[in-house]
Amino acid sequence: MDKNTWRAKTRDELIVEVWEALDCESAGARELKEIQRMVEERFGRGAVESPAAIARTLADEGAVLRHPEVLEFDSEWRIEHASELSEIDDLEFSSLESAALSLHRLETLRTQLGTRTDGPGLKSLLDLVSEYRRDVLLVAGSKIAEVAARAEAREIALWLRVWLEQPDLFADWLSLRTSSPEFIQKFGDRQLP
Repeated sequence: MDKNTWRAKTRDELIVEVWEALDCESAGARELKEIQRMVEERFGRGAVESPAAIARTLADEGAVLRHPEVLEFDSEWRIEHASELSEIDDLEFSSLESAALSLHRLETLRTQLGTRTDGPGLKSLLDLVSEYRRDVLLVAGSKIAEVAARAEAREIALWLRVWLEQPDLFADWLSLRTSSPEFIQKFGDRQLP
């Protein structure tokens, strides 16, 4: 199957079109894998939905599902997909330097996952970053943390908020932010990674 032959303009249209091209009586793991492959080829990795989500789309179109196979494949896919995020378990946001490195790693992973906001991997990544931001905000509001640590935590929380809201613009924004007079006055002229 060549991606240039597909007429579909959306992911759901492509799912149905590939399903019809497979010309199968029922859908199971093999068919769902092929559909995922075609979606990734056409729209990128971030557009690939879980096997269960693809199966729902097919069922809405009248496809007969081989439920045990679909459930098993969906479970395997989710476990495999979760392991992609495990490589970033050691992110650190305790200093501006460690936050800059961690955000660089996050941006690399976000790019690998794609830019679609409805992909399951990207959603997991955004949820993880939101948790890190909540943790940083706790330090920023702590009465027992040193003044300098609270100031850095507030700055890091700002970085994380911008990354969550505008990840495509983040690298340029961070460069401008760290060279701003306000930043230099608060934190000095630091060379961040």
